[in-house]
Amino acid sequence: MSTLATVYSPTAIEEKWYAYWLEHRLFHSEPDGREPYAMVIPPPNVTGVLHMGHMLNNTIQDVLVRRARMLGKNACWVPGTDHASIATEAKVVEKLAREGIKKADLSREAFLEHAWEWTRRHGGIILEQLKRLGASCDWERTSFTMSEGYSRSVIRVFVDLYNQGKIYRGVRMVNWDPQAQTALSDEEVIYREQQAKLYYLRYCVSNPDAAAGAAPQEQQDYIVVATTRPETIFGDTAVCVNPNDERYKRLKGKKLIVPLINREVPVIEDAYVDPEFGTGCLKVTPAHDVNDYMLGEKYGLEVIDIFNDNGTLSEKAQLYVGQDRFEVRRQVEIDLAAAGLLEKVEDYVNKVGFSERTNAAIEPKLSMQWFVRMGELAEPALAAVMDDDVLLFPPKFKNTYRHWMENIKDWCISRQLWWGHRIPAWYLPQGGLVVAETAEEALALAKEKTKNQLLTLSDLRQDEDCLDTWFSSWLWPVSVFDTNVAGHPEADPNNDLQYYYPTADLVTAPEILFFWVARMIIAGYEWAGGYPFKNVYLTGIVRDKQGRKMSKQLGNSPDPITLIEKYGADGVRLGMLLTSPAGNDLPFDESLCEQGRNFCNKIWNAFRLIKTWEPSDAEPQPEHAQVAVEWFVALLSKTLLSIADDFDKYRLSEALMELYKLYWDEFSSWYLEIIKPQQGRPIDKKTYSATLAIFDAMLRLLHPFMPFITEELWQNLAARKDGESIMVALQPFAPQEFDESALGSFEQAKQVVTSIRSVRKDKNIPSREPLKLLVRGEISPAATAIVSRLANISQVVGVDENADPLCASFLVKTTEFYLPLGSLVNVAEERKKLEADLAYFKKFLGSVLAKLGNEKFVGSAPESIVALERKKQRDAEAKIASLEEQLKKLKAG
Repeated sequence: MSTLATVYSPTAIEEKWYAYWLEHRLFHSEPDGREPYAMVIPPPNVTGVLHMGHMLNNTIQDVLVRRARMLGKNACWVPGTDHASIATEAKVVEKLAREGIKKADLSREAFLEHAWEWTRRHGGIILEQLKRLGASCDWERTSFTMSEGYSRSVIRVFVDLYNQGKIYRGVRMVNWDPQAQTALSDEEVIYREQQAKLYYLRYCVSNPDAAAGAAPQEQQDYIVVATTRPETIFGDTAVCVNPNDERYKRLKGKKLIVPLINREVPVIEDAYVDPEFGTGCLKVTPAHDVNDYMLGEKYGLEVIDIFNDNGTLSEKAQLYVGQDRFEVRRQVEIDLAAAGLLEKVEDYVNKVGFSERTNAAIEPKLSMQWFVRMGELAEPALAAVMDDDVLLFPPKFKNTYRHWMENIKDWCISRQLWWGHRIPAWYLPQGGLVVAETAEEALALAKEKTKNQLLTLSDLRQDEDCLDTWFSSWLWPVSVFDTNVAGHPEADPNNDLQYYYPTADLVTAPEILFFWVARMIIAGYEWAGGYPFKNVYLTGIVRDKQGRKMSKQLGNSPDPITLIEKYGADGVRLGMLLTSPAGNDLPFDESLCEQGRNFCNKIWNAFRLIKTWEPSDAEPQPEHAQVAVEWFVALLSKTLLSIADDFDKYRLSEALMELYKLYWDEFSSWYLEIIKPQQGRPIDKKTYSATLAIFDAMLRLLHPFMPFITEELWQNLAARKDGESIMVALQPFAPQEFDESALGSFEQAKQVVTSIRSVRKDKNIPSREPLKLLVRGEISPAATAIVSRLANISQVVGVDENADPLCASFLVKTTEFYLPLGSLVNVAEERKKLEADLAYFKKFLGSVLAKLGNEKFVGSAPESIVALERKKQRDAEAKIASLEEQLKKLKAG
């Protein structure tokens, strides 16, 4: 034990105890005979830094894992980072650009050297920041999705799925990110409403006999087509109308002229077109719209891709070559108007897809990509959640999950990037390909497939693309324990996977429920024989006072490390969790962290007070102290049962609030006040020992939420051996029964004490002035002891009636209490006050009786509401009777 500082200073304490936990490997786990509790961290981007969302998520995880450890389980919290293909490659490209280097000027190998250098320099910062928060991860197990072993498991899974026929390659309409210059999956596209324009364009009917040089609208028939993307007209290869639309019967078999480039395109008829929508005419651009692509396939239309990968117009557009698509949109409007081909322009609100990674507007694009067939794979994962093998908290997300999984599409897994797991496919000189885990295996397969034993590796060409980052992270709960996923049968079984899998809990954000959670469940059933976790706790979004999501762009997100330095890690953790029920957004205010720091100070000061007391065996235990101990032990037992239920239902915020109130409202405000010895006197040993035991129990209950201050105080509570820690001490046992009568007696005592203090304040009677208490009704001996102690009551006397007119009275339930005040009060003022109180309660009773006399109210209101009104009636009648009796006696006196 060490001498406690006068003021709680978080920084020194946090550094000391985190180093102590690491030194003694208290976070580390190895399989043994205990019940395992495993959890995997949602891997942050390797080059990321801590933000408020991370703070909330990882605080919740740490609470769960620390509590599991204190329940005697073998807790293993696996940390790690994700290589984040798009985000990391973008940062490396930016860094190279600042150095005057273009990615296009580098070989793949040279670029990857820069990427690894960037990762080594900036990677892992966020994990170090999590240590400041107090995260009790098993850092010896830190994983990385691009590590050698992990990468091997990703490649094995690709080969396994390919060999099952569940991975294929083909040309499909994909979501193209022109900034990252890569395809994205549907789930990586965020749709937002945008204020846009609707352009009405004139498509002239082709007429070979029209006078040369005449303006089209003067000499030719035309139709009007509405579009929000006039820059795509250069890829038009048809115009489609509904066959039942009488307006366009004349166009059957005709051709139209695409504005500005004068390409003739056919008019096609299909019921897909809604005659009521827009003008009833649809421009068909098969290369740049998924629905147009389907029409193009149906009618054998030409496909003209007018965009380069970076979103500029290609040679095939004929005009505006090399200009950005949005610049072209503005210029096309001007040029169409000048050519007399723009009917009108209207303001229009539509939904536009944006890249979840770069925030660039998505461009639908035909591209050769790799896909996973998801239908069969998804079936066990859908059943797992629907049958409650995997539980979602809160359960409201179950329907969202079902909708996604029942409408699942094939997953585009190829990305046009270099940083990531390169697709293990090799193309053969004469066409075709082979898929293998290594180049050597690919060469052997190529020789077998081509019957050409003279082939060398230089004859093969590996696919340039890499895999979607989610294709690696869906293996996270399996590969962090066993990188031999989809391995060879002769491989040794991995004890870690057998022991820790499935993990217990996953804490993550609802927005990646499908991105990551669903896919991990799919992977778990496919390669580990079952679900990867039993419970999924879905956090809310951290928002500012205005309800906006915190983000760098808005500048409304505080720096978490700055908050920790200002309020201490425990203060910030408490502030984050006090108002964050599962699935609901967290309205963050820095004052919450201040509240957390104040709570730390409250605990610190209470402990310092207790340690100043001198225990004595010679000192007998007073009755009030015995009652206080019995009451608080019963209250602690009741709270233990309640918070155990909260944790079972993942109501962490509620569990914390119960502990907060137990300590602040009950222990500090009532218990310590009752038992504290008189100044200069020792405290009896029995009460002191019980108080230390109670404090120890509360520290252990608070430890998962506030690890640093609880460790410091627990170490000072008693002599400890080196290596001992509160984090591996067991949580207090929750008994099935507790003394309800002790709780009832104390609640009565609290109400009586509060009422007496109110009388003293109202009558200006000093607290040092002893008072006599008359009781008409029941009061327990335990309550009497507490009231006498806290309210400075010299004598408690039971009476059948109160004959003293100069009494202050109050009611606790059905028991009447009187304080004879004698010369302590002014009789005239007392009479005036009693009459005012009597008038108020008579008026109140009148309003209650009016409500109960309303047959419509009594007949339609819930039974509980009517019962509450009847209770108000009884209480008011009792109060009126008491006041009238007091006035009667006061007048008689």
